Amino acid sequence: MSFQEFNLDTAILSGVKAVGYTTPTPIQQQAIPSIMEGKDLLGLAQTGTGKTAAFALPIIHHLIRHAGTRKVRALVVAPTRELAEQIHQACSDLAQDTRVTSIAIYGGVSKVPQLKGLRRNPEIMVACPGRLLDLVGDGAIDLSGIEVLVLDEADTMCDMGFLPDVRRILKLLPTKRQTLLFSATMPEDIRKLTADILHDHTTVQVDPIAPAKTVSHALYPVPEALKKGLLLALLEQTPAGRTLIFTRTKHRTKRLALDLANHKYRVASLQGNLSQNRRQQSMDGFKAGKFDILVATDIAAHGIDVPDLSHVINFDMPDTADAYTHRIGRTGRALQTGEAFTLAVPDDRPMVRVVEKVLNAKIERRRLPGFNYGDFDPEAQFPPDRFIQPQTNGRQFGGNPGNRRPASGQATRRRGPAVGISSGTPSVPRGPRPGNRQRPSGGRSRSA
Repeated sequence: MSFQEFNLDTAILSGVKAVGYTTPTPIQQQAIPSIMEGKDLLGLAQTGTGKTAAFALPIIHHLIRHAGTRKVRALVVAPTRELAEQIHQACSDLAQDTRVTSIAIYGGVSKVPQLKGLRRNPEIMVACPGRLLDLVGDGAIDLSGIEVLVLDEADTMCDMGFLPDVRRILKLLPTKRQTLLFSATMPEDIRKLTADILHDHTTVQVDPIAPAKTVSHALYPVPEALKKGLLLALLEQTPAGRTLIFTRTKHRTKRLALDLANHKYRVASLQGNLSQNRRQQSMDGFKAGKFDILVATDIAAHGIDVPDLSHVINFDMPDTADAYTHRIGRTGRALQTGEAFTLAVPDDRPMVRVVEKVLNAKIERRRLPGFNYGDFDPEAQFPPDRFIQPQTNGRQFGGNPGNRRPASGQATRRRGPAVGISSGTPSVPRGPRPGNRQRPSGGRSRSA
């Protein structure tokens, strides 16, 4: 199937070609025709499956073909700044050969540029709930002209406590509108919301609600006191490209990133206490290959879209199976392979069982060769069907911290400052990572 078969406006097809899309993804194949018919829609699909284009393309087509007032006509509500900016950029790219414009509205930055942008009368607004309601209260935004509403990553908005704000926004919108709701999972809050706001809707589900099949999963049992040491040893022994590490709290994110920086890793952090400018520096640097490791909280990480992300490491076990799904969805995207490692303490056993039920499979238990577990017995704490030691094939993720020279025949990576780790001056420059080839200029990094 090709994008031409959707009968999209020719100017939109020009944008599709410019961004490099060739064949519609399953969610796009199923969702676009229904949306173009004006139907409400519930879309269930993982991150990285093409959801943004699935709703952006028909919305842009509608705005071109049906002239309207000089007001915001399409509203996309997203849970985080990063995701809002990502959707806004995608809309802008796809509409680059049309007169349709968009704007991103979110907190953590000055209102002034956003107010200036609103005066240019964009037709698509991508907004986070808090700042949107703030500007509505100021009289700066009029939602009476909304023709299409999109709630993206609705399950995450519920997890983050945005559901009351979402319901306030719904009361400000015209009752006659098209509503599209996208979610990776279907908790009870989303089921109720779906029943309340969707009318005679179409449901599209492209895959079971579970992490991508291209991702392999491994569990590393460890006591809490040895968790940081095991992570460092794991990074030393694992061949990998860019890696995303999840922690449970903002403080833990900051401390862990600083510890990795002190071990000469090229690392950035991403958490809610950072200014938008520093969050953007971390995101941009990670995507561009300036940093090999990004340490993040769950909330801050929504909107991370790095196609060649090879590993996700759960330094802390997530609180829900849905959160596990969202985390792991950052790797194995677009049919690429990825690995998910979880450092599990004994108290995590109930959640491990919940995640295994979602995966419909036992997670492979691993004991890291050469690591001193002391009196802790991984096999006793997490009895497996089989317990293995990973094969490293002599390749290393980060090299020996005490010896920074690369292995024979391997090049070092560029040094650079860490971002988002402290509020002071840039921290220690990051050293080489012998386990990886040097990135060609302008190209993506490749794992060893």
